[in-house]
Amino acid sequence: MTKQNRSANFSFVFLALIIVICFSWLWQAETRSAQLDYFHVRQLFIQEKVESFTIDSGYNLTMTLREEREDGVKTLRYRLYDFDLFYDDLNDLVAAQSEKGVITSYDYPPPKTTNWLELLLPALLILAAVGVMGYLFLFRAQGGGMGPDRMAKFGTAHTRALSEKDKKVTFDDVAGADEEKEELQEVVEFLKDPQRFLDLGARIPKGVLLVGPPGTGKTLLAKAVAGEAGVGFLSISGSDFVELYVGVGASRVRDLFDQAKKTSPAIVFIDEIDAVGRQRGTGVGGGHDEREQTLNQLLVEMDGFTANEGVVVLAATNRADVLDPALLRPGRFDRQIYVGLPDIKGREDILKVHAKGKPLSEDVDLRKLARGTAGFTGADLENLINEAALLAARKDQRFIAMDDLKQAEIKVIAGPEKRSRVIPQHERELTAYHEAGHAVVMHVLPDHDPVSQISIVPRGQAGGMTISLPEEDRAYLSKRYMEDQIVALLGGRAAEKLCLGDISTGASNDIQRASAIARKMVASYGMSEKIGTVSFDSGHDEVFIGRTMSQGRSYSEAVAAQIDSEVHAVISAAYNRCETILQEQRDKLEAVAKYLLENETMEREAFLAVFDAAESSAK
Repeated sequence: MTKQNRSANFSFVFLALIIVICFSWLWQAETRSAQLDYFHVRQLFIQEKVESFTIDSGYNLTMTLREEREDGVKTLRYRLYDFDLFYDDLNDLVAAQSEKGVITSYDYPPPKTTNWLELLLPALLILAAVGVMGYLFLFRAQGGGMGPDRMAKFGTAHTRALSEKDKKVTFDDVAGADEEKEELQEVVEFLKDPQRFLDLGARIPKGVLLVGPPGTGKTLLAKAVAGEAGVGFLSISGSDFVELYVGVGASRVRDLFDQAKKTSPAIVFIDEIDAVGRQRGTGVGGGHDEREQTLNQLLVEMDGFTANEGVVVLAATNRADVLDPALLRPGRFDRQIYVGLPDIKGREDILKVHAKGKPLSEDVDLRKLARGTAGFTGADLENLINEAALLAARKDQRFIAMDDLKQAEIKVIAGPEKRSRVIPQHERELTAYHEAGHAVVMHVLPDHDPVSQISIVPRGQAGGMTISLPEEDRAYLSKRYMEDQIVALLGGRAAEKLCLGDISTGASNDIQRASAIARKMVASYGMSEKIGTVSFDSGHDEVFIGRTMSQGRSYSEAVAAQIDSEVHAVISAAYNRCETILQEQRDKLEAVAKYLLENETMEREAFLAVFDAAESSAK
């Protein structure tokens, strides 16, 4: 057992002992006072029932009664909490009864003085316990140490080095990010051969900021840079800098760069830098909080008077909009690399990387799978392959089939099926008509993505779902496409009203999404002819309290009312268009709903067959 562990164990034993003493003292006080109260003691003396009594130095009153009580007790004990009251109240009575021979003997000390030790003992014990607990948790939270040596390391940056597995990660392991790898290749070449760049007077970027949605491979790119360069790699999270205690964050920033300089050339990777790099002056509690002091130190270390030759800072975030402008200027993060969602070729390459080493059956077509997973990140695709492998293993298959991959794709999108849920028949009918309404409207609309699968089996919080997968990647959304999206979202509500004569709460999420698209069209994208090509949006999808509290709305109440009116007009026009489509395609709607009630799930081929059959019979 180490010295630190022995010290920690002793501290815990000491704390437990203090707690036992406190409870023991309180219990004894309770048991002493549980027998009598002062009113009954006083009555015993007034009624001349006490034959003799003594009061010890602890002011415990022991009385011997003249006659036994009904319960056979002749000796009673009572703890005098206020001896002065007893002395002033009963002293003359005791003297008189003693002269009469009622009280044969008695003995008690003079009026007591204040016993400060007795009064302060509980408070002292509690303070000692709190002190020991604070000592334990404060220093053990910083690594389990117990002593001044840990205090010296309190401001040390807790960096993480690459594992042996991560050291083998190279650009070959990163797929779907060819342009991003080209940008980072310059950093790798500089770290390998800096003199070649210095001879030409070139200056390598001091910092590279990787920006993009979650799961797109920003951290993986940083590992690949370290693996390719073969230099020291220090990784730390932005939240590791921020502490409750003043000065710790800034101290850890200094220590981080000191460690990097000692192993130069080196790469410093700060993940989720928005935890420490948010704009200054936007704190609700004032501008001098610990996080801003940490940011100031980071700014100085990256581009101050102290040179950090051979140290390149890589950082990753998905909230570049909240970062401080001083952090993004040239000389600090000279280069920002956007790591976006992969296109169809990138998704196919990512699927190949994650499928490497996994047994795939001959029917697996990764190209087709990539075409149907538009909007998936690299993390989503890795999860899809893993879920397919789990499904195949659950079925005791030797290979991963295409059907497993398709099931895994739906599971990643909407969650696992909940077939054990008991659903009343009227709810099944409502869900069937709701989903059939979505599917029929999607199929009829010229600019909407084709229907891939329809199901009335509950998944997650949804009672059913209609999935439409795009056939190609879209960099921009047209007005016509967004209008078709709104019409398709309202298809479920319109079908409920048309076929069942009632509406339900099942369309609440559809209405929210449709309203959000309509508001974006009107207030952000300038797609309203009545309002014109003007954007009334701040450009920030999420509220940043420190910034938004100091900014007023950039338009008047009259314009706000006009925006609301235009949004309502867009939704109303889409709903009317949706009703018209469903009324014209009523026979197809009934046929699809009937199929869903019988089979619960409908693939694209079955949907097209039912739709075409209903259309042929109508003719």
